[in-house]
Amino acid sequence: MKIIPAIDIIDGKCVRLSKGDYNTQKIYNENPLEVAKEFEDFGIQFLHVVDLDGAKSKHIVNQKVLESIATGTSLHIDFGGGLKTPEDIEIAFNAGARQITIGSIAVQDPDFCYRLIEKYGTEKIILGADCENRKIKTSGWLEESDKDVIDFILQYRNRGIQQVICTDISKDGMLEGPSTELYKDILANTSVQLVASGGISGIEDVYKMREIGCEGTIIGKAIYEGKIDLRELQKFIENA
Repeated sequence: MKIIPAIDIIDGKCVRLSKGDYNTQKIYNENPLEVAKEFEDFGIQFLHVVDLDGAKSKHIVNQKVLESIATGTSLHIDFGGGLKTPEDIEIAFNAGARQITIGSIAVQDPDFCYRLIEKYGTEKIILGADCENRKIKTSGWLEESDKDVIDFILQYRNRGIQQVICTDISKDGMLEGPSTELYKDILANTSVQLVASGGISGIEDVYKMREIGCEGTIIGKAIYEGKIDLRELQKFIENA
């Protein structure tokens, strides 16, 4: 199972929110590249980067941060936040993203996203299924849709999507454990490669996500708050 630390960016800095609330912003490092290099030093190969400014403003903002991490490390970066146009997506790939995550735009403009899948292939496009009470939310989690998370995933699975990141927003940044039952339900009803995101509180949660069959897990605040030591993640990776 992939271990995927998260770096969320506001004003070029590494931050975390609670439940996606921008008013809960906490800065952990003013230099995201330093954070990424530390992850790499402990054997981590993957990184999830979210442009929170981009998600809010609906266009890519922090591409320079992405570029600095991509050129300064060998991490496999998936990038999301504010990717609404072909130009934004080209900027992200040109800045060094190996994959992009489509979330809000996948709800608002499916035809555009189907064309992206055809153009770039399913190996470069990840579906972001961010939900609260099983309903998909968009625009930096500020707007709710009426789409059920499993129906949403199946819509894109039928178009070839293989990789899905699912965040239960009610769990995100709360350090109270992941939404295990939701992920079990998704795995039982779809055939996607599921990356669990939100709520990881300790290394035991990481093992639990592997046990239920997740392809990967995204870890954010648990690392930054010292609930998971990077040496624990290094051991997990080495044993895998």
